[in-house]
Amino acid sequence: MQSEPQAADDPQAADAGFWARVAAEGAPLVDPDPDDPAYRRVTFVLRDEPGEEPYDGVLALVHTVTDKDRHAGDLTPHLMERRPGGWSRTYRLRTDHRASYQLYPVRGDVPGTRRADWLKVLDDARPDALDRGARLAGRDGRHPSSVLSLPDAPAQAHTARRPDVPRGRTVPTEAAGRRIDVHLPAGHRADGGPYPVLVLLDGDVWGEVLSVGDTLDNLTAEGLIPPTVALLVHTPPRTRPDDLSCNPDFVDLLADRVLPWAGAEYRATFDPARTVIAGQSAGGLTAAFAAFRRPARFGNALSQSGSFWWPDGTEFDGGGEWLTRQFAAAERRPARFWVEVGLQEWMLLAQNRHLRDVLIARGYDLAYREFNGGHDYACWRGGLADGLVHLLGRHG
Repeated sequence: MQSEPQAADDPQAADAGFWARVAAEGAPLVDPDPDDPAYRRVTFVLRDEPGEEPYDGVLALVHTVTDKDRHAGDLTPHLMERRPGGWSRTYRLRTDHRASYQLYPVRGDVPGTRRADWLKVLDDARPDALDRGARLAGRDGRHPSSVLSLPDAPAQAHTARRPDVPRGRTVPTEAAGRRIDVHLPAGHRADGGPYPVLVLLDGDVWGEVLSVGDTLDNLTAEGLIPPTVALLVHTPPRTRPDDLSCNPDFVDLLADRVLPWAGAEYRATFDPARTVIAGQSAGGLTAAFAAFRRPARFGNALSQSGSFWWPDGTEFDGGGEWLTRQFAAAERRPARFWVEVGLQEWMLLAQNRHLRDVLIARGYDLAYREFNGGHDYACWRGGLADGLVHLLGRHG
């Protein structure tokens, strides 16, 4: 008598087993790589919904991984494959990879790769309905993202709100014509301090969208940083390109008007060694510039994925990397740095490494690291916590 076919030889049984595994484990599915234990095979999936109009395709939008091919003008490597009951796409990723991701069901033609096409995709992309992890909040009305964190990705123990941690409070306010959300640590007193101060650029994202106050409260409760006054400086789209471009007027405004105001109103310190300015992308560039221009006010700069190509994207040419060239030529400033960049950031990695080399050669106090991820708040929120511990922790 012929034996029953094994699942590996029976497509229907294999598909049933696949979806049973998804139901049990959630998505994406993570499997060992047969060729290298330093990698995993990660399968993103989208299951058909009963009664929903069939899709013509599904795009996996894995932050920076998909973007690289979008910049190259070809999204087809990220189209999922049709399978009975849904769609799937498998990537080979290193075990320390972290990325936010979304799925984009396609009806009609595959979207183009121009900026306008991509913004429409981002508006309509959705998180993974089968993912069981915490979501990364969206901004400007966009859907949240799911987050992939493979086993060896850096730990992010301080990003989520904890019910047993004393809560600080956030005060929406305005100073020097700028909207600033001030996060005060638990137990802050008008006659206390002086408190260390964090100036966090793109504060409209970090505060209203990402709730960075939870991270600050967690770090404070664990004694990893001292109670710190955080100034979440809004840099909205209409002013951001000018503010965050090595703009001396913006840095001077922060140094000469915002910090003295915070000292008078919230007992923020005037000590540059206990003052951190932090930013990401163009904000990372600006944080480093602030420490270069005004080290007597900004004694610590925390730069994540800094846009050190500015103002010209051509690597190492006469017009690009202006700030790095200033650090190379000028007298060393009394400032400390935390600089990090993602290994997937093909447009920034070389320039951040160049800045690293210059700062080391000039004798700066520098902590530098590379994480296996991209231009992504899913990575930055953990790196921000680590950088604050490094820059502020020793001054508790």
